[in-house]
Amino acid sequence: MFKRVYLKDDFLESRLIRRRLIVSAGIVLVLIGIVVARLYVLQIVDYEHFSTLSDSNRIRIRALPPTRGLIYDRNGVVMANNLPAYRLEIVREQVEDMDETLSRLKHYIAYTDQDLDRFQLLSRRRRPFESIPLRLNLNDEEVARLAVNLHKFSGVEINARLTRNYPKGSHAVHALGYVGRIDVDDLSRVDEISYAGTSHIGKLGLEKYYETELHGTVGVQQVEVNAKGRTLRVLNETPPIPGKNLHLTIDSKLQEVAEQSFGEESGALVAINPNNGEILALVSMPIFDPNLFVNGVSYENYNELRDSPSRPLFNRALSGQYPPGSTAKPFFALAALEANVIDKDNTVTCKGFYRLPNEERKFRDWKKGGHGEMNMKNAITQSCDVYFYDLSYRLGIDKMSALLEQFGFGQKTNIDSTGERAGILPSREWKRKTEGIMWFPGETLNTGIGQGAFLVTPLQLANSIAALSLKGKRYRPRLVRSIKDNNTEELLETRVEIAGQYQLSKESNWTHIQDSMINVVHGLRGTAARISRGLKYKMAGKTGTSQVFGIAQDEEYDAETIAKNLRDHGLFISYAPAGKPRIAVAVIVENGGHGSSSAAPIARKVMDAYLLGKS
Repeated sequence: MFKRVYLKDDFLESRLIRRRLIVSAGIVLVLIGIVVARLYVLQIVDYEHFSTLSDSNRIRIRALPPTRGLIYDRNGVVMANNLPAYRLEIVREQVEDMDETLSRLKHYIAYTDQDLDRFQLLSRRRRPFESIPLRLNLNDEEVARLAVNLHKFSGVEINARLTRNYPKGSHAVHALGYVGRIDVDDLSRVDEISYAGTSHIGKLGLEKYYETELHGTVGVQQVEVNAKGRTLRVLNETPPIPGKNLHLTIDSKLQEVAEQSFGEESGALVAINPNNGEILALVSMPIFDPNLFVNGVSYENYNELRDSPSRPLFNRALSGQYPPGSTAKPFFALAALEANVIDKDNTVTCKGFYRLPNEERKFRDWKKGGHGEMNMKNAITQSCDVYFYDLSYRLGIDKMSALLEQFGFGQKTNIDSTGERAGILPSREWKRKTEGIMWFPGETLNTGIGQGAFLVTPLQLANSIAALSLKGKRYRPRLVRSIKDNNTEELLETRVEIAGQYQLSKESNWTHIQDSMINVVHGLRGTAARISRGLKYKMAGKTGTSQVFGIAQDEEYDAETIAKNLRDHGLFISYAPAGKPRIAVAVIVENGGHGSSSAAPIARKVMDAYLLGKS
């Protein structure tokens, strides 16, 4: 057998290799083409898109919250400032498992369900790369404990921020108001861009009314970060513009005197400069510490304040509505003189009660045995109800309401604050609209002594007596004297506004009312004669007592036999010096009884402090 021998074919081998090389080269060229095409798309077609994505991974935009403006009294005393405080904040996009992170954080820092709810609310509203506060105002121990463990938490930061502080605590709280953490209602009414990085907003009073001025303008910072989100450097920064400072009309020392003068009593006081509407003191008692609300008041503290029978959260000076009692009598007397209904020398015999023609019902005087023969001056001096029953019957509700409206009753003063109410100025039209029935003569008599449906706020009383002291010129009350722009150092004075001007038909009518009110304080039988002892200036005033509940015809009022909260309110309105007034004061002491014994002494202390410098 022969062995088959195969001869090598170089030509076939070279052709096979060449074919393989061509195929391989083709594949390589196709792959290179794909890579080049992709590079073309990435580098040219979609360059801007991917460049932006790259920068967004490397660059972060951070909001820089502005410093809130400060609040000073008229003499430069700081009423509200800002103090540094540490916050626990979280950047959501840097946290892989938020629930697990929050759970582990609780081993180092305590936070409440209220803190967590607010954090989750802001998380839904803010962008993922923004820092969101979980706990505010960490103490030194909490900061130290968290700082040594911070490396265990991605996206968790401790940041130093400025937080609102009220150095005098509860002092003037109802005038200042307070700031609090931003909630759902706040987010629905503010521009989220303007409040980026801001966690607090004005809630009440001046803090809320002047929120735009106090807040300032948010700044922007561009920072470069690494893969873990740590800041490497600041690329660009637009600094925030701080809020403007408020300089108030309130005298802090006078405010303190007024607050202390109430002692344990509840009530309100408003002191005003009649010549320009500046509020010198605005008091609502009792008071509370606004610092409790800045970083979120606890449920326990809030419930205690809310449920307290003395209602410390209620701003009596602006929102409280009370029957004015006999403090309204000077205004009705002026209305009667101006309308020529009676003469100042006309007399009425007070037997302790008054009857309308052809009616059996008795409208009683506060003095059981009556005052005897009364002219207008004596009736104001001794606060004779019977005289004013007769006066109001002759004058009629239409003329009474018309004059009171011109002195600001039944309408808001439009003070630069929040929560003001308008009171009630009764009239035929008012009753028809509210109750749908006619006006009765007996209601006119009740209105004539400041009772019935007639309701006023302490601010209205102060503003009206200030207008009466100036013969009818009424200014719009204001709490802010000037606003300082911290960026430009410009000081803008707030405008003095005339809210109304009553035109007297005879100046002698006003003079007679003023003389009668002077007699209330300085006359031997004046209802406020007790406070005139040692008085070094001339004061015009009028006491008042307003009923909390009605008394039947056959019953008598006995303060000793009824609960404190059902006793009459004591009122006093005044201005001084009479003839050239510098201050007007309205005081209401809730359930204080007679205005002569409860409210008038408080007004005397405030006027002494302002006019004589006594503390």
